[in-house]
Amino acid sequence: MTSNQQQVQCMICGGASNLHFNAQVLNKHDVNYYHCEDCLFLQTEKPFWLDEAYSESMNLSDTGIMVRNINLSQITTLIVYFFYDKKKSFLDFAGGYGALTRMLRDIGFDFYWMDKFSNNLLARGFEHNSINQYELVTAFEAFEHFEYPLKEIERILELTDSILFSTDLTSEVIPKPTEWWYYGLDHGQHISFFNKKTLEYIAKKYQLNLYTNNSSVHLLTRKEINKYFFWFVMKLNRLGIFYFIRFFLSSKTGTDMSEIISKLNTK
Repeated sequence: MTSNQQQVQCMICGGASNLHFNAQVLNKHDVNYYHCEDCLFLQTEKPFWLDEAYSESMNLSDTGIMVRNINLSQITTLIVYFFYDKKKSFLDFAGGYGALTRMLRDIGFDFYWMDKFSNNLLARGFEHNSINQYELVTAFEAFEHFEYPLKEIERILELTDSILFSTDLTSEVIPKPTEWWYYGLDHGQHISFFNKKTLEYIAKKYQLNLYTNNSSVHLLTRKEINKYFFWFVMKLNRLGIFYFIRFFLSSKTGTDMSEIISKLNTK
């Protein structure tokens, strides 16, 4: 079912995206990958295999799910603490089983969950519903799953002026299929791959500021932040300052339990 096209339209900038390589996805589907020389976005051909890839929302090889969520909960804490109003509401977009939402509520932030492809198992009772605007939306390990990235970004921007997200970036030289685990060939869920230049294009298109540590965590926002301070705060995470900041926050673990029990008793 592989496309024979040598060129397709870039999903980000609309320019010409040329066939760069072919790889086998899910150990059975030969898939073409196209690279845009303008914004450096790398995309697959139309992902006809997604129903199969998402037979389970969490892929079997994602052994780092809990370590990643712990680390991202600490990074989010620092970003919110230093740059945003801690008393407002936040949303974890594409929140999976709800682990990060629960962790961030336990830390002390009013976080909610949203994911159209997964069941909320760990943050039940705190799903996105009536809140129209969030102080910040997180979208960790989600961008690489987007079939139509700009549509998803626009959807998030309807809810917030700030998107804190993670996705590994491509280098100037595109890795071969055997050289980069992030292609996710075994599970087939990764179909969009960004370069820093791609993110800069997106920021300009939507009149946003881009702040990044040039690795995996990035912030698109209408807020103006000192980029050096942003970089410094990201570095602070490695020094364990999260554990110091947490003393100044009030966990919602107990109050959440009381709220849920009260709702159950009124039914």
